Order: sequence, then C-alpha cells, then structure tokens
Amino acid sequence: MGEQALKLWKDWRLHVIVLAIVAVTESIGTFAIPLGPGTILLLPMLYAVVIGLALYFTPLVNDKQSINAEPLVFLSVSVLIAKFGVQAGPALPQIIEAGPALLLQEFGNLGTIFLALPLAVFLGLKRESIGMTHSIGREANLALITDKYGLSSPEGRGVMAMYIFGTVFGSIFIGLISGFLATVTPLHPISFAMATGVGSGSMAAASLGPLVAAFPEMSETLTAFSGVSNLISSVTGLYMSIFVGLPLTVKMYEILSKNKEKKEKAAKGGVNYVKKS
Repeated sequence: MGEQALKLWKDWRLHVIVLAIVAVTESIGTFAIPLGPGTILLLPMLYAVVIGLALYFTPLVNDKQSINAEPLVFLSVSVLIAKFGVQAGPALPQIIEAGPALLLQEFGNLGTIFLALPLAVFLGLKRESIGMTHSIGREANLALITDKYGLSSPEGRGVMAMYIFGTVFGSIFIGLISGFLATVTPLHPISFAMATGVGSGSMAAASLGPLVAAFPEMSETLTAFSGVSNLISSVTGLYMSIFVGLPLTVKMYEILSKNKEKKEKAAKGGVNYVKKS
C-alpha cells in the first residue's frame, strides 16, 4: 500500500496537469446565465470536469494518469466529507429539528424508479433497465447488483453503465440543475441542500457549489445539511435498495414488460387481420 501511494505521488505529470486545470478554472471564475425566472451557475468545478475529460483524448493524459487519478479523487473527497462533518456541528439543532425529513429522504430517491423505468422499457431496454433505474448506481448499488446477478448479467451491465455515466456526467448534470431549480422554484434552499445527498461525494460537492453561490448567507447551514444528507444516503441507501428499491423495480419491470408485450401482440394481430381482409 505504501509503495502504491508513493507511486501515485511520483506521477509528476498528473499533478502538473491538475494544478494547471485548477489555475485555469479558478481564473475563469463563476458565470451566472439567466434562464427565465431562474439562473444556471457555471462554477470552476464544472469547468475542471469538462477540461479533464477533454484532456483524456490528448497526448497529455494517458491511461497511467487516468488510473492514478482515481484513488486521489477518493482522497480529496474524504477531505471534503471531513469538512462537511466539521461544519455540521454548529447546525446540529437545525439538523435535529429536521430529523424526520432527513430520515425519510430515501423514499424520495425511489422517485427515479417511477420516472426512469417506464421510459427505459418504452425505449426497448430489457433487464438492463433494472440495474439502471433501481438507483443512481454508485458503489454500494454496484456491489448489490454484482452480488445478486453478477456483473456480466444484463442487470450488471445496466448498473455499470449508470455508474460510468454518473462518474463522467453526473457531477456536470447535478451541478447545473441544482442551482437552476433552487432559483426557479419556491422550495426552501435547505430542501435542495438535503437533495444533494445522493450517496456520492463528488456529486454532492458539485450540486452544493451552486447553492452556496446562490445563497451565500446560508453557506454554513447548506453545507451542514448537504453533508449529513449525503452521509445518511451512504449509510441507509443500500438497505433501502435491498428491501424496497430493487424488489420494487423488478416487480414494476415485470408488469411494464408484460403490458408492452400484450400491446405489441395486439398491434401485430391487428396488422395481420387487416392484411387477411
């Protein structure tokens, strides 16, 4: 483990590239784009994700830098989580007051099943849709599907697809949408801070940034609620998926796929009837 860590720190090209990306994105700063009654906030972290992704397709970054960067991301996120924990202390009375809402937020995460699964079945996806829609597919859910179905199964391919997509585009999407929704809807900013807790440190950070920029006077409170929310999602999210999310997704998939098959058979029967007549 020590040799691996030393190898990572000796990758001077990776550190120079990261330093250059940080310098460029911080010099660009924050941009606010008015969109109707709301605002889309473009933050340095968003630029950094896009630039880092683009550099992968250049000679500056090769597979070595890409592999070495992964554990360093987890290291930086752990520092961020520690900051969340420290800032959660002063806001403990407010967090305790919002206790039921925080504890019940995992039921809100089940909304992805009702939105995404019917669309996936409509688009023609088979059992891959179970792995794709039962959750946003982070580490815990990836392990759950792998243990239950195997990574080479249709469900395993589905959850892996969402894991990769979330890693590449999740921070970009949630960073853009959180600031816009917080400024266009009448919901309290704290509710959006709680919604950032999806069980992913990088996504939580990306979605928290626009909220803090939009409501700087509430920065400490928003950070505290975001950190506690993400911690709860990380701890309870797996159990919610095991006992509620995954069984519900499987049952809904069976119902939706049967209904689709009946409609397709009825449509084919109607076509055959017209031809015979």
